[in-house]
This record gives sequence, C-alpha cells and structure tokens, in this order.
Amino acid sequence: MKEFIRYIRTLYPVSNEAAEALAGIMTEVKCKKHAILQPIGHTCRVIYFVKKGALRIFYEKDGKDITESLEFENAFVARAESLLSGEPSHKGIEAMEDSTLYAINAAKLVELYDQYLEIERLFKKIFLNAFVTMLKRIESIQFYPAETRYANFVKENPNVLKRVSLKYIASYLGITQVSLSRIRAKH
Repeated sequence: MKEFIRYIRTLYPVSNEAAEALAGIMTEVKCKKHAILQPIGHTCRVIYFVKKGALRIFYEKDGKDITESLEFENAFVARAESLLSGEPSHKGIEAMEDSTLYAINAAKLVELYDQYLEIERLFKKIFLNAFVTMLKRIESIQFYPAETRYANFVKENPNVLKRVSLKYIASYLGITQVSLSRIRAKH
C-alpha cells in the first residue's frame, strides 16, 4: 500500500489522513492470467489500480475481440462511461498476466469526495489523464500509419512485447496480426 500512496502523491498531494481513508476502501485482489474482472454487459462499480501485472479493456465487434486499452503497473483501470452513468458497459476488463490489483469501491470513493477535497481532485486528475490518453490513441489511429503507431507504442512501452500477446497488440494498434508481423520484420 505504501507504493500506492507514494505513487498517487506524484499525481496530487494528499494528506496522510486522506491517504489512510482511501486505503480503507481498497481491497487487494490477486487474479490469474485471462481472468475476467469485468465481463461485457456488467455495470462498473470498481476502479482497479494495477500494483503488478497487466490488464486490457476489450470489446467484441462483428465476432472479433478488439483490445481498446493495455494497462500495466501504476495504472487505474475502469470503464468510466459505465462508472459515471451507472449503465452496463459494452466493454470488459481482462487480466493479461497473473496480476495483483487494488480494487477501489466507486460508491465509497464518491463518499470520500465529500470528506476530502484532495481525493476528489486526485481522481478528477486521474480521469482527465485517462481522457487525454484516449484522445491521443484515437488521433494516432486517425493520423499515423501503422508503422508509426507501432514504433511509438514500442518506444512508450519497451517491455510490452515480452508481456502481451501479439494479437492484443495488433488489435490495440488497429491492424491485423499479419500486418504487425510484417512491421516487426522491418524493425
């Protein structure tokens, strides 16, 4: 838990009291590779923090499994649209490795917002960062060729090729596995 507190303080300064209150609503969760933490059609009520491991957010389209997001240590993972609307999500969350997570109960988190303004500001910053990351990913797919997307992805995530199946990487980049193999052969 100390690593978590240290990490969130790099995002926003929280008092010891607020950090303890936040820790009080968190539960450590261990899950195996391929465990589904949130199935498609489920209403998101938990925010996960990746202590160790890797998660992906995915959906199905035309019978294909599509990876929307790849998340690793020190990432917060949730289906924000479901969390905020209270409606079921069209996306799911899966562990790509054996993982250790902190599960944060969203309803209890909202209650802490009223007691600790710094916790509300911390999570506002976390959600805004996630929004910006999503926009950058969309723009990457819109404006850059597959080779550039791959090069940028590997530069930003140098160890990911050792940790994640190539089918998930290809899907995340918006290309086929065959195209990814060709691109990798050139690099």
